[in-house]
Amino acid sequence: MRRFVNGLSYIGLFAAALASSSAMAAPTKPQERLDATLSGYSAGKPQSCISQYSIDSVDVFDGIGLLYKTSSNRYYLNIPTSGASALDDQDVLVTDNWSSQLCSIDTVRLWDPLSRMTTGFVNLGPFIPYTKTN
Repeated sequence: MRRFVNGLSYIGLFAAALASSSAMAAPTKPQERLDATLSGYSAGKPQSCISQYSIDSVDVFDGIGLLYKTSSNRYYLNIPTSGASALDDQDVLVTDNWSSQLCSIDTVRLWDPLSRMTTGFVNLGPFIPYTKTN
């Protein structure tokens, strides 16, 4: 009986920990996630191109745009001129360009890794730089 009660105690502790972590979970809406990521950063003058070699990562914000993080801890927000509604953070981004620059005239195909099919594409817009404010 004691072993059963201890098991219930562990289940209760696990449930309490889970409840508290879900209350403190990161924002789930794309706009809230984007705002939280760019908190403490200020926007600069939009640019038409960025160097592909400086890109460390890219985050997809469903229905909004793409956020590129560079090696200099600067973010570049790209809100596509068309196709933003097709953005899904589960898709793989496929960029077909032949230069070292990623520019606002480039397109990005969206590829679903489960079905192995293209699910859409976006036409990139200007890149808005975000730098850390002191």
